[in-house]
Amino acid sequence: METLKKEKFVRPMSGYVMLAVALAMIAFFIYNVSVNNQQVWLMIVSGVVLLVSFIIMAGFLVVNPNESSVLVLFGDYIGTVKHNGFFWVNPFYTKKKISLRARNLNSEPIKVNDKIGNPIMIGIVLVWKVQDTFKAAFEVDDYIHYVEIQSEAAIRKLAGHYPYDNFDDEQSEITLRSGGEEVNHVLEAELTERLERSGIDVIEARISYLAYSSEIANAMLRRQQASAIIAARVKIVEGAVSMVEMALEQLSAKKLVDLDEEKKAAMVSNLMVVLCSDKDASPVINTGTLHQ
Repeated sequence: METLKKEKFVRPMSGYVMLAVALAMIAFFIYNVSVNNQQVWLMIVSGVVLLVSFIIMAGFLVVNPNESSVLVLFGDYIGTVKHNGFFWVNPFYTKKKISLRARNLNSEPIKVNDKIGNPIMIGIVLVWKVQDTFKAAFEVDDYIHYVEIQSEAAIRKLAGHYPYDNFDDEQSEITLRSGGEEVNHVLEAELTERLERSGIDVIEARISYLAYSSEIANAMLRRQQASAIIAARVKIVEGAVSMVEMALEQLSAKKLVDLDEEKKAAMVSNLMVVLCSDKDASPVINTGTLHQ
């Protein structure tokens, strides 16, 4: 016979009815003990009634909002109660409470290697909840611990597919640092696939921490600073060249100064020094001619 591997829902009878029955049995016992304590057979019946009332009380079940209870009878899955309220079930049922509320997993940053082998520190925030109580209760041993372990495995796999940035992999269009929503989408898909066995619904998954590992962080920071300086210098040179070109064109068009090639070269050199220098230029006044 094939074992049932599907969640099913049950709605037990109201607990208030059986509570009234149990209280009536206890009242019956108290009355007989206090009034008819001389009749042995009635005392035996009263004791049996009291024992039954205690057994009935073992069947009371309270299910809070966004909570469920998995019912098992001697190893046989009976069903799951997802309706909130006060119920009564078979006293011999084993009742396992499973929360249906959304939960957060803020993983500690772990050291992994990215696609090109750089050691990095990466952590994620995962929002999840139990979707299938049967799988959460019976397909895995501890579904909370399962979520933690599989989340770490998904992080390691994600980091191995993308570089941290495109400094060493210029052909890479997607990186962990700049991938944004696309990388988060891949992470969500990976976690959804891994956690489906345990009946977990992945609501959201995002990278919350990303940095180079401490042993290479300083070197990478210097490299990023050097790249930024080079990029800034390129822009400065481009602007200086365009300004010198514009100055020569306007001087030539307005015929303010007649410059030969040697004078143009000297002018270009002076302008480039002034425009590209990272310090303020110190002017020198020439009281003679251009040739002195």
